[in-house]
Amino acid sequence: MLTAYSADRFAPKHFGWAVADRVATITLNRPERKNPLTFESYAELRDLFRELVYVADIRAVVVTGAGGNFCSGGDVHDIIGPLVGMEMADLLRFTRMTGDLVKAIRAAPQTVIAAIDGICAGAGACVAMAADLRFGTPRAKTAFLFTRVGLAGCDMGACAILPRIIGQGRAAELLFTGRSMSADEAERWGWFNRVVAPESVLADAQALARELAHGPTFGHAMTKKMLDHEWTMGIEQAIEAEAQAQAICMQTEDFARAYHAFVAKQKPAFKGD
Repeated sequence: MLTAYSADRFAPKHFGWAVADRVATITLNRPERKNPLTFESYAELRDLFRELVYVADIRAVVVTGAGGNFCSGGDVHDIIGPLVGMEMADLLRFTRMTGDLVKAIRAAPQTVIAAIDGICAGAGACVAMAADLRFGTPRAKTAFLFTRVGLAGCDMGACAILPRIIGQGRAAELLFTGRSMSADEAERWGWFNRVVAPESVLADAQALARELAHGPTFGHAMTKKMLDHEWTMGIEQAIEAEAQAQAICMQTEDFARAYHAFVAKQKPAFKGD
């Protein structure tokens, strides 16, 4: 029998990690440099999200940054500098690793919420993009600034995922110009689900995460999976896929609990099975 991992197996070295009430909080914590990513933190984040598939006692994840910023992207000295001198094989290994982080976030069954304050740029913007939901603050600035350093805007899945969040034309503008998207634009365009005060953005994100973590988490995981899978389906295929997915969910204990609670005029106590 496959045994699920426990949350206490994780002890990350390159970012903050805390678990409470079924919710894990990941904190990018190099505030003196606006929380950039390094080769090591990329890999550790990727590996953690891959293993979350097997963790039963974490039902939702919040990703945030320390010191008033989310993430400034790849570290200029620890990543950008070394990349300039690499051969193609090593460059491709790196770009595939960064893309694997996005794939791992998307594949994790937990709902992932990004709590974004201040700078959210480059690879940091792509991590936020990979999340299921995003909370921001009025001073949050999001930039996919790859063209500003002579690269293409197509990084870590941005040309596929960002248009689905904010629309093709808006995504094209951000990816071509590398300019910052203000919090007001981000909320109007659908990038931010909510814009709240800086002092409450993490708490608000954690509150929603707890709510979801105590809901029908099997159903939430299925919703996340279908949101991803149906990108490449036609309408007829999507309707059939949803029929099959919903039939599976109808066999869960949570579905029965919800029915019996409704009959008893009570609130259902979901357990995720």
